[in-house]
Amino acid sequence: MKLTLIKPNIGRMPDGRYIDEGRMEPLQLGVLAGLTPADIEVVLYDDRMEDIPYDEQTDLVAITVETYTARRSYEISAAYRQRGVPVLMGGMHPTLIPEEVADHADSIVTGDAEHIWATILKDAKKGKLQARYTAKPGPPQPGTFTRRDLFKGKGYLPVSLLQFSRGCRFRCNYCAISSFFGATQFRRDIAETIEEIERQDRKLLFFVDDNIVSNPAASKELFKALIPMKVRWVSQGSIDMTKDSELMDLMLKSGCLGNVIGFETVTKEGLRAMKKGPNLPSFDQYQRPLDVLNHYGLQTWAAFVLGHDAETPDTLKATHDFAMANKFCFAAFNIMMPYPGTPLYTQLEREQRLLFDGKWWLHPDYRFNHASFVPKHMSPETLTELSFGARKSWNSLYSIARRLFNLKTNMRTLERMGVFLRFNPLFRKETFKKQDMHFGVK
Repeated sequence: MKLTLIKPNIGRMPDGRYIDEGRMEPLQLGVLAGLTPADIEVVLYDDRMEDIPYDEQTDLVAITVETYTARRSYEISAAYRQRGVPVLMGGMHPTLIPEEVADHADSIVTGDAEHIWATILKDAKKGKLQARYTAKPGPPQPGTFTRRDLFKGKGYLPVSLLQFSRGCRFRCNYCAISSFFGATQFRRDIAETIEEIERQDRKLLFFVDDNIVSNPAASKELFKALIPMKVRWVSQGSIDMTKDSELMDLMLKSGCLGNVIGFETVTKEGLRAMKKGPNLPSFDQYQRPLDVLNHYGLQTWAAFVLGHDAETPDTLKATHDFAMANKFCFAAFNIMMPYPGTPLYTQLEREQRLLFDGKWWLHPDYRFNHASFVPKHMSPETLTELSFGARKSWNSLYSIARRLFNLKTNMRTLERMGVFLRFNPLFRKETFKKQDMHFGVK
């Protein structure tokens, strides 16, 4: 039996194909490959940088589907199904909206596929795939390790992706992760996590955890185990971590360079509207937690969600000014997206504020980084314009040069300066290239 794993692209640019130059390893597909018995041949094709050989013989195609890649995933699936090849789809999007995805696949998986992967492969060998498999969430890849040989030669960034935990204990109303995992976190065995690191040859790691500090006690044990490894790592964490000095000490000693942190907004009203619980107790323009991050020299990727019901054009400008004043290493100015299955989507649907017939991810007129709903205090067009304006200004050469001169973080060491100078130009290029991009390629 031969299994073909597919990582779909988002879509195309107005003048042709989009090549993602900032692409990272598709960890979830490497995990499934690691779970696959040795008597099954496995190949991986990444639509973000290579053509998919639809006519190559295969017995089963498995596609990981995110909301942003749903339209392209359906195009790929149709091409294989026309050739009589069965297609299995799994991931976040099928779990959030299975009825839609089921129309485009022979079989779908909801939940964490690895916990039912053995059953799926046995059924596929017999030619008896079920229409739907339901797996309960659980710890990442128990008892197995990622097949990283499939990533070689595909030009991924020189960062090894791995995972210690999944989910987060908070219930932010816009967050698909919260809906997926039910505000629960599942953790991998620490010994297996350490062995995963030992099995790969890089010293720069990206823990793709949704919130690596969601359980501080478990995080501390992980960080203690990382200290003798002499690695450098980044992840995603909530800002309430700055209240725990022991946690911060261990984080730094374990090799942390910084984290993606969801600041989301610079107003209390906005945090309440989004139900962003961990940020509210720390809110005084975030000065105290920012002082802590600067004390430890951690480089922050500040994430902001633009367009919530408390947002005005003035607060959008204030958000950009806040990021510039703090000279973050990186920042993301993301328009709030109503993902299916989230409380936000339900609210906007009830209030008849969704655009593009509700399914923005499939609509032929939708473009990347455009508003897909009607904000309360501005037009969708204004939100789109101001959001891209913030991205454009943040990624200007003037901004990059100005932000570099943060002696507490970006220029604290040569290593941290190297991180800043290596990745900011790449993210600048991708920002301008992806704006207004079509979903799908047809």
